Amino acid sequence: MIAHADLSRRTADSRTPLIAHVIFRFGIGGLENGLVNLINNMPAGRYRHVIICLTDYTDFRSRLKSPDVQVIALHKRDGKDFGAYVRLWKAFRELRPDFVHTRNLGTVDGVFAALLAGVRFRVHGEHGWDMMDLHGTNRRYRLLRRLSSLFTHRHVTVSEHLAVWLHEVVRIPARKITRIYNGVDTGKFFPRRTDRSILADSGFAAQDSIVIGSVGRMAAVKNPVMLMRAFISLLDRNDDLRSQLCLVMIGDGPLRSEVQQAAEAAGIADRVWLPGERDDVADLLAGFDIFVIPSLNEGISNTILEAMATGLPVVATEVGGNPELVTPGATGVLVEAGDPEALVKGIQGYLDRPELRIEHGAEGRRMIENNFSLRSMIDQYLAVYDEVAGVSEPVSTG
Repeated sequence: MIAHADLSRRTADSRTPLIAHVIFRFGIGGLENGLVNLINNMPAGRYRHVIICLTDYTDFRSRLKSPDVQVIALHKRDGKDFGAYVRLWKAFRELRPDFVHTRNLGTVDGVFAALLAGVRFRVHGEHGWDMMDLHGTNRRYRLLRRLSSLFTHRHVTVSEHLAVWLHEVVRIPARKITRIYNGVDTGKFFPRRTDRSILADSGFAAQDSIVIGSVGRMAAVKNPVMLMRAFISLLDRNDDLRSQLCLVMIGDGPLRSEVQQAAEAAGIADRVWLPGERDDVADLLAGFDIFVIPSLNEGISNTILEAMATGLPVVATEVGGNPELVTPGATGVLVEAGDPEALVKGIQGYLDRPELRIEHGAEGRRMIENNFSLRSMIDQYLAVYDEVAGVSEPVSTG
């Protein structure tokens, strides 16, 4: 049940439509970062927002700029927890949102709770994949999505790959699917090639270091262990660069200790920095030379977008939406997922030809400025909400 104190925080103008964003957990992650960017950059007065977490939230909520945005935790238990969906239904009944916007498989059941609670407009977003259904082949999950789509006004995907999958595999009508790429704050993420101060201050990297870096959850779908093994191999093959090569892996998760143990077992712990979750990712990226993402699958990687905005070349696995972002030979390299030797070769190319790091990084920055702005993302989400609600003349944020 939502406390009355929470309900009292609703803005005075109840005529402004309220969107209830339903997510599994509100912590550091690409989906969550995209939601924060959406809420923080929407024009004032168009829509109000509340975030409902099926499980819980972290200090990540402090990134929301407006104190009027509620964040509510339903404390769902692991596994089946029917009571959590009863609490979700009650939250909808008390908040009376105009829209419910669920995201990913973990919250798709929220569409049914919204229907039963009488919420008029229902939107569902697909943002990526998890190990429990890495390639979207689980028939039960496909059926659940197809059934929920009968009561969903619009599906939003963050990549063309996901949009095609929803239409051709899940069999959701194309007219109900909209692809919206995530946007990047190019004022926050920008090239600063001479600025390695934050890494130097940590005592980790010197000005002449070659920093290979990654940002992401330390979870199986992100395959961080393979990146560590690739780095060990690179050190063995580059004796002349051994004193310069460094690896930074930003993020936390269940595999972090395994990654750390692999570095210690290889005797290279002094060449590796695992700082965990950070709120200064933009500053840390500015100290990287090469960005690497070894995921087994992706929707659209926010970290790739942020790395490209920072002017970094990208070595990424050829999965999900990654080929929609990385142009081989222009902004980066695509390699086969799960192949450590291919990952090593992709990174080695940038060690052998340092000039490519500059060229590909600059082209990546241009691509972000032209195609992945925050303004474009916000306008497209506004257009979806306006169209679903029957607003005849959507207003641009421009």
